[in-house]
Amino acid sequence: MRTLFSCILIFLFLTTVQAQQLPKKKIMLATMTLANDYFMAKWPDTGKEIVTNKTRPSNIWTRAVYYEGLMALYGIDQQKRYYDYAVDWGQKHKWGMRSGTSTRNADDQCCAQTYLELYQLDGKKHPEWIQDIKTSIDKMVSSDGPLGAKVDDWNWIDALQMAMPVFAKLGVLYANDPAVSSGYYEKMYQLYNHSKTVQGGNGLYNPTDGLWWRDKDFVPPYKEPNGEDCYWSRGNGWVVAALVRVLDIMPKNAPHRTEYEKMYLEMMRVLPPLQRPDGYWNVSLHDPTNYGGKELTGTALFVYGMAWGINHGLLDAKTYRPIVAKAWNAMASESVHPNGFLGYVQGTGKEPKEGQPVTYTSKPDFEDYGLGCFLLAGSELYKMK
Repeated sequence: MRTLFSCILIFLFLTTVQAQQLPKKKIMLATMTLANDYFMAKWPDTGKEIVTNKTRPSNIWTRAVYYEGLMALYGIDQQKRYYDYAVDWGQKHKWGMRSGTSTRNADDQCCAQTYLELYQLDGKKHPEWIQDIKTSIDKMVSSDGPLGAKVDDWNWIDALQMAMPVFAKLGVLYANDPAVSSGYYEKMYQLYNHSKTVQGGNGLYNPTDGLWWRDKDFVPPYKEPNGEDCYWSRGNGWVVAALVRVLDIMPKNAPHRTEYEKMYLEMMRVLPPLQRPDGYWNVSLHDPTNYGGKELTGTALFVYGMAWGINHGLLDAKTYRPIVAKAWNAMASESVHPNGFLGYVQGTGKEPKEGQPVTYTSKPDFEDYGLGCFLLAGSELYKMK
């Protein structure tokens, strides 16, 4: 009955919604519920390994991003089954990470965003839920090599979203110990700043264009087929999500908050002109000829970032609301299948050519992170006045 109700609401939305207007909240929630129900039904065992080209544990970054979205959905629709599904996922993995507590890999640490959130929601009654991630991050905070502190771990921009919120959450959790708390904030900034200004030669951020190269392989002289720099949509979406999540977590007086807000606003200024007429963003932000077309993940992450900025008074609602409305309506009407499967999701990779062709019916190598992005966007839009 839930799925039938969702389909009816979505049908009504598709036949009545006007361009650049957000649908009613009950319709938005029905759309998200439909997509999430499809996934939960497909993955009833939260600990089941993921098999693609090889077998991976289900606490890798792709699944972790899904749980970020699920927790956002839980924030606006507190169904116990969502909370239980997330707790079961943590328990099945013994609240650990792939590669264990010695890992410095942001992809492996991403799962802890949900571990930490569940720990807070449960009244901090289960310290074992965050023990492994605290050990891992503490090793990074205290690590020193022959040339000083190691700060080059985040050598690809996806890492910012995967790990920055973990450092920020720990900073908040240990606010009663200023030395410990500031250590998390400072290490996060050092890692971020190295990615921004040093990695790949002079950093992965191009202040001229207000966008990020995915990693050193795409720093000029690398060019897209049309001669422009290569700015991958989802990669820049990860940066947007990292900034939004960190700004949402950190207190107003936290160290380096001004830098993160400045970066966020710089990216928000350059993204609107790059939106396609149909509401999506191309996988290559400066080259629509390089696998141009509808793509959900980058689009959803940009919507998430813009909606958050509107909700927190950092972006002008009159300017940005039509942008996010057009994007959400496009995703809801053109990507969401009647059974909840999401089309137009680019598979894993690092550049426009990965996972192509991306179509309504194409199935990515992992279905989880696309849904996570979609739920983050929809949940933030749902909060909009």
